[in-house]
Amino acid sequence: MHFLERGWLSSNNLILTSPHEACMVDSGFWSHSDQTLQLVRSVLEGRSLNTLINTHLHSDHCGGNAALQGAWPNLQIGVCESQLEQVQNWETSELSYDITGQHCPRFLPHFSYFAGQTLQLSGVSWEVFMGAGHDPHSSLLFQKEHGLLITADALWQNGFGVVFPELEGLDAFEDVLQTLELIESLNPKICLPGHGPMFNDVDGALKVARARCHFFMKNPKKHAIHSAKVLIKYRLLELQKWNLNQVHHWSSQVPLLIRIREDYFSSTDFKTVIQEFIDGLVLSKVAKIEDGYLHNL
Repeated sequence: MHFLERGWLSSNNLILTSPHEACMVDSGFWSHSDQTLQLVRSVLEGRSLNTLINTHLHSDHCGGNAALQGAWPNLQIGVCESQLEQVQNWETSELSYDITGQHCPRFLPHFSYFAGQTLQLSGVSWEVFMGAGHDPHSSLLFQKEHGLLITADALWQNGFGVVFPELEGLDAFEDVLQTLELIESLNPKICLPGHGPMFNDVDGALKVARARCHFFMKNPKKHAIHSAKVLIKYRLLELQKWNLNQVHHWSSQVPLLIRIREDYFSSTDFKTVIQEFIDGLVLSKVAKIEDGYLHNL
């Protein structure tokens, strides 16, 4: 088992190899595809990649699918059963790419998986559980014998991913808490998250995640502000240097940012709201403004 901890933009990757098969979980962001291919080839040492499973279909977890499919044409890609048809028809409005303003190259899925199923990856059994909250179609993969749990963005060492359904007007914080309860009930020894290092202090991570979720439940506007800054920062990570006028133009086309403004800042004009988010990134020292450009830090 090879756990590849990636930098931001890309999700972590897990590669499982046996004498007869090589399987992978999640493929990172599209702009990191060349790096992903290099990493996978270094692990496989001339062997073929046979199977790829996506925990969910956010662009940072499946953006490398097309490149991997190009490198290994016989690669079989599996997605959650509830989204198989959307991927087959490439319904970008349903797959989150349109509403987040992110890009993901089209890929071909070959099969689907569902909760309660056991996936055989390189001869090792992984039980599938659904982990709603961050994404309603997200899954957890549990290797019971060794106590390994692939948590994707449902649980990181210091939190969890943006609760996107909440931004679309759905009640999903309770889903987050239920997923955390599920993780606790599985009692994993080691968690393999979608971002950041693997960790074994599961109780500590759950405590942090629950506190964060309860805070956002009491302060949904703060979750919305945090989410908006994440969306802008994510795009900035991709571009590194971004003309401020283009930041505002891009933001005006992103449905989730429009929804956040309508729900929480309806009395303020859109450009002012976006500028406040940008200023928040600068204040947090994760970006700077210089010569009319927003620079990543």
